[in-house]
Amino acid sequence: MNGRASSDPRPIIPPLGQYYGLTSDLAYLIVRVTAGVFVFVHGWIKVTAMTHAGLTGYFSKLKLEPASFWAYYIPFNETVVALLVTIGLLTRPAALLLVIEFIVLILVVHIPRGYGAAVNGWEFPLFWLLVLIAILLRGGGPYSVDRMIGKEF
Repeated sequence: MNGRASSDPRPIIPPLGQYYGLTSDLAYLIVRVTAGVFVFVHGWIKVTAMTHAGLTGYFSKLKLEPASFWAYYIPFNETVVALLVTIGLLTRPAALLLVIEFIVLILVVHIPRGYGAAVNGWEFPLFWLLVLIAILLRGGGPYSVDRMIGKEF
């Protein structure tokens, strides 16, 4: 086996079966772009509404140490790196940087709070971590800058 499923899913509407390949690629594009944009919005708030000193204090309060490092790393990740994922450029390395961030955030910040979103627990960060792991594994996909330039990073 080459790591792929042994057969394609059975079409719900058989005459539309010929379009499943196209829609699968478009579905992945939607997932990748959505993940990148959602993470970007979080970063944009940090970049435009907070100072480095403010972020350092905030991350220190969250017990993310060294806070000064995270005050540079997280806004960079959540803006520049998220845009790379969105457009599909250097997709795997970019996704890896975000995966590292989300693992740290889940372990240090969210697990102590509990599971649910109501307590800002690890439910949603885990969801985004799993989406980012899927992007890390798949890469940019057919509708990406990586594919356009012929380099699947």
